[in-house]
Order: sequence, then structure tokens, then C-alpha cells
Amino acid sequence: MTAAGSGPRLRVGGPWFEDFAVGQTFDDAPALTLSAGHAALHQAIAGDRLRLALDEPLCRLVTGRDQLLAHPNLVCDVAIGQSTGPTQRVRGNLFYRGLVIQRPVFLGDTLATRTEVVALKQNRPREGAPATGLVALRIRTWDQDNQPVLDFWRCPMLPLRDADARTGHADALDAIPTKLNRAAVRAAVPAGWRLEALRARAAGPAAADLAPGTVFEVEGGETVTAAPELARLTLNVATAHTDATGSAHGRRLVYGGHTISIAAAHVTRALPGLATIVAWAGCDHLGPVFEGDVLHTELRVEGVEPAAHGGLVDLRAVVSADRPDDEEAPVLDWRFVALVA
Repeated sequence: MTAAGSGPRLRVGGPWFEDFAVGQTFDDAPALTLSAGHAALHQAIAGDRLRLALDEPLCRLVTGRDQLLAHPNLVCDVAIGQSTGPTQRVRGNLFYRGLVIQRPVFLGDTLATRTEVVALKQNRPREGAPATGLVALRIRTWDQDNQPVLDFWRCPMLPLRDADARTGHADALDAIPTKLNRAAVRAAVPAGWRLEALRARAAGPAAADLAPGTVFEVEGGETVTAAPELARLTLNVATAHTDATGSAHGRRLVYGGHTISIAAAHVTRALPGLATIVAWAGCDHLGPVFEGDVLHTELRVEGVEPAAHGGLVDLRAVVSADRPDDEEAPVLDWRFVALVA
């Protein structure tokens, strides 16, 4: 019998920037079956009013399915969370690009995710700042039937183990598309949904009423609470969201998907006839968000493309954070495509 404390001592944690190589893949995150519990906690944290994720008879009437729609932001949050195993040391997430929800997900579906390193770029050293690098990732998610659900890119910034290391990584990020593939977006529109049934239940502007240039100023902010709980719910193991000891800000950072989910909740106030979110053209984090911040959203209509009984609406949500001891600051610029009845 080995004496207590005399065995090997193994450190459990994520890789440093030097440990990555282009072509590496990670697919060891647990798969997750979405339940009513996940949906309820996500809704309680974000405050979303997406009708097809709340109203089972209406969801059945519109989609023809017996299960509630899983909120598209919950689906994205889970995929992002499953991709955080290799990025536990993240200092911040710069952007998301080209995200397409290739098919709607319903409660009871199981999601599994594969993450691939597609580019590496060491940042220029700055005096007094830790050495960091950018790790561009392509993330793909499938359901229990091995059907593709999500495909997108994200770019976290990670620290180096050795502050003086020169890795030589200087990949351009040009391979990451800056524009959505519109054919892929159109192909992702759910076939056979009876959007007229949603239109009959939802007040507010229909897709046909929307015009590019329209701006919605959503009155009433949303206070960020339960930030670590959302990270844990979605399998996000980035320590920045649960452990402030290594934070450059001296405080826990709120997970970016949390900010996006609150923006989505504001969108459903402006557009009650929103059926689902189909794609993200891009999402830039403009500044850190902390628990207790009050988030405000300005929503802009950037384009409308007719679809059966509704339309694909290009939207831009610009979110700012109000803090008692500071000026209001922009924190999020989210460009996405919604299916609106």
C-alpha cells in the first residue's frame, strides 16, 4: 500500500499558448442532453421571452414537434462551453464568426462538440503586460443522430507559460470568414414551420413591417446576476468566469454568452414575433462585463429577406454596460440573422 501523499502529484488545468499547434483537435468534452431544467435556468438568468421556447402548444403548432424548442442561445452557449476545455486559461474572447445553426434543437436532444485549432498568432509584447497569443478555433457541434447542428469560429486570447518565449506563431486570421455564407443561412431556415400561427399570437411588428434603418431602443436594462451559474450550466470551464485570482481585472469576468443572451432577451421585447435565431454574422466583445452591471440594448434592422410567412431579418444589437462607479461603456456588438413571423 502506498503511503498517503507519496504518489505522483498531477496538476489539472488547460494548456498554455505554447502547447497549441495548428490542426490539433479536442473532442473530449461531455455530451449534454438538454432538459427542461437547462431551459428553465437559462431563462431565469437571461429573462428571455422567446415564445417557441416557452409555450409548448404553440411550439407544437408552429414546428410540428412535441418538444419545446431549445433556445438557440442556450444551444450556442453549450457548444461554446464544450469548447472551453483547451481554453481554460482564456484572458478574453475576441470574437465569434460565421455561426450558423444548421437545424433547430429541441429539449431532449444531445449535443457533442469538436474543436479544432486553425490558426495561432503570438501578440506583440507589451511592457508590464503578460505575454499572450490568439488561438483561432473552428467549432462544430452534432446531435445524438450525428446530424450537424453548429459550425463557427471563435478566437480566445491565452497566456504564455514563459513570458519571454518567442513561438514564431504569426498566422493571419484571413481564413476566418468575415461575412456569412447566405446560402448556408437560407438552407438553415426550418422547413415546414407554420409561422402564421406565431404571427397570430405575437403583437408587435411583423417581418413585412420591418425596414432597414429602423432602430429599437429597449427601455429598461437588465442586471447581470448568476454569472458563474450560467457558465457551469453550459459546461464552461474557463477559470476567468469562476475564479478571480488570475483575472487581470481583479474580478470574475462574465461569460460572453451571458451578455449575448441578455441582448437576445431584449430583442424578443422589440420583436415578439421572433421565431428563432438562425445565424451570427459576427460578435465582438468591446469590453469586459461584470456581475452587477446593468445592460442596455439598442437594436438596429440592417436587412430583410422574405421567407415563407415571415422573413430573415439581419439585426445588430449594440449593448452597453452601466456601472454605479463608472460611465456607461459599450461591451458588445452582435450581428445576427433572425427568423421573424
